[in-house]
Amino acid sequence: MILNAGEDGVLQSELWKTITADSREGSRAILRLERRRLIERRRELFDGRWTYRVLAKRRTPKIDSIIAVPCAFCHLEGRCSESGVVSPIKCDRLTAWLSSLAQTDPP
Repeated sequence: MILNAGEDGVLQSELWKTITADSREGSRAILRLERRRLIERRRELFDGRWTYRVLAKRRTPKIDSIIAVPCAFCHLEGRCSESGVVSPIKCDRLTAWLSSLAQTDPP
C-alpha cells in the first residue's frame, strides 16, 4: 500500500484504517520498516492533528527509466557480449547514454 501511494505517500492514520490495525500494532510495524530503511516518515499537521506521512524509500520502476537504454533497441544486441567483437565495454552508444545520466543525476 505504501509503495502504491507513490511520491505523495500515505498518512499513517489512514494506513491503520485500511489495514484494520490499531495504532500500537501499526506503529510497531512502521518502526520496523523505518529501521530497515524501507520507509521514511514525515511529521505533518492534518485536520488540526499531528500525524506522519509514510513514504516508501524504494519507488516502483517506471518504463521511462529504461526506455532510453540504447541496448533495448540495438540491432547488434544478439551479437553483443563482454568478450565479443561487439561489447558493452566498447559501445559508444552505451557510453554516451551513461555519460548523459551521470551529468543529469546529482551525486
